[in-house]
Amino acid sequence: MADGVLVHESEFIQSNSVVVQGRTGVLLIDPGITRNEMVDLANDLRELARPVVAGFATHPDWDHVLWHAGFGVVPRYGTARCAASIREVLSNADWKARVAEGLPPEYAAEIPMDLLGYITGLPAEATRIPWDGPAVRIIEHQAHATGHAALLIEERGVLVAGDMLSDILMPFLDLQAANPIGDYLDALHLFDGVADGVDVVIPGHGSVGGAEQLRTRIEQDRAYVQALRDGGVPEDFRVGPSAPLEWLPDVHQWQLQQLAQE
Repeated sequence: MADGVLVHESEFIQSNSVVVQGRTGVLLIDPGITRNEMVDLANDLRELARPVVAGFATHPDWDHVLWHAGFGVVPRYGTARCAASIREVLSNADWKARVAEGLPPEYAAEIPMDLLGYITGLPAEATRIPWDGPAVRIIEHQAHATGHAALLIEERGVLVAGDMLSDILMPFLDLQAANPIGDYLDALHLFDGVADGVDVVIPGHGSVGGAEQLRTRIEQDRAYVQALRDGGVPEDFRVGPSAPLEWLPDVHQWQLQQLAQE
């Protein structure tokens, strides 16, 4: 996608695993989703003589805290809030059963859970990932999920957006938060602030986009969230009759109902 930045796309909702090449190995961001896909990714890196030296989870949703033994035993970072959130999940004796309830049935048997969620929280004041490679800036915010972080690989002009700025998914708000709409608009404002230095945006799900696509997606997501705030009907193909996934309009209606109740 850019110099030293590679992407592996899963069959599951076009989930993107991101590889950033460093001096002695690679940083692996949000690897997934199925066991075979992760084995393939590990094999590819082995053939390239690029061992994994660190990992990063953009947020604590199950599909972003996966891991495979083939990646090795290395630090797997996240924000302090992200690590605390998934640690709370793992503290329950029946956590595997609880997580399994949210897995897509067609992939559930193929998703490895043994190493799920072992995230090391970086200090709250951390602004960079500690690793021997290009500087990766952490842009933490509270949109979508607790402790969500986008990553800006500044010298490569790449923004790894986590579960935001997708061309196939509309914004999924963190409806457990005190101010889900405000949190999302604040995060989009942060993206506005770095957009001039971005040539490539990589969403957690969907297609990789260029600089113009980044601007378009920021405005598209802002319009959707503002429509939710104002009680209007968003003019967004992702939740209309031609939605990329048939269940997205239902999720949209559910978000509307939850916000109305609040």
